[in-house]
Amino acid sequence: MIIRKHAGEGLVVVGQTDHSRFVGQLAAHWGNERFAPPDPYESVVRAASFHDFGWLRYETSPLMDAASGEPYPFLKVPLTATQLAAYQWGLDWMADIDPYAGLIVSMHRTGLWKGRYGTIAHPQGYNLKVLDPAIQAFVERNEAWQERQRAALDDKGLRTNYRLMQVWDLLGLYFCCQDPYDDHVDPVPANYADPDGGVRMALAPDGPRRVRIDPYPFAERPCRVQLLARRLPARTYPDLEAFRRAYYRAGAELLEFELV
Repeated sequence: MIIRKHAGEGLVVVGQTDHSRFVGQLAAHWGNERFAPPDPYESVVRAASFHDFGWLRYETSPLMDAASGEPYPFLKVPLTATQLAAYQWGLDWMADIDPYAGLIVSMHRTGLWKGRYGTIAHPQGYNLKVLDPAIQAFVERNEAWQERQRAALDDKGLRTNYRLMQVWDLLGLYFCCQDPYDDHVDPVPANYADPDGGVRMALAPDGPRRVRIDPYPFAERPCRVQLLARRLPARTYPDLEAFRRAYYRAGAELLEFELV
């Protein structure tokens, strides 16, 4: 889960599956006279919409850091065998529904431990590192599966679609992890003809929940997207039971952003 400390005393919590749905909206609206729309549209948007559903099991029973009394942010969740199995379930689930989408999601998951395969120059802050042999084995097993899938499928456009998945994921984190601020993503693919090319895309707040994006990549002007979040009343909890009670009781809030 993405954990944001509210200006008051509470927390704003965004589930990874809610982040995933938000990213899917960005993918679904992507494309105009300057940026090619996703191709194949349905498979690529499906991958974006469900790329983080390997977190679904964790969201049924989220954990808390007993030392601090705070719930774990997603980058600090203990990476146990159970969590790796949940990731694998998510990859297998998507591949069974849509093999091309499953390939993109699998590459996204393994790429997080391998610097997004060198496709993003900025930002770099959310890349993960291979920490132990269990993670390395997970990566190697899934990369071998990816190679077999590439041979079995028409993988035309796959590199561009993987790169787009990284851009959308980072844009999703930009909106989910904090209030909008000046930043950029580089490089952002503009078409399928140049699988390694791209442009620098600037992001700047332009009012409450309004962000100016240059160059602008969406079909609608403006583009409105929604993010589901939950507010918890306190930042710390005495024990796991108290945290989960507050988590399950938390009301949902729909945050709408206007992209211009």
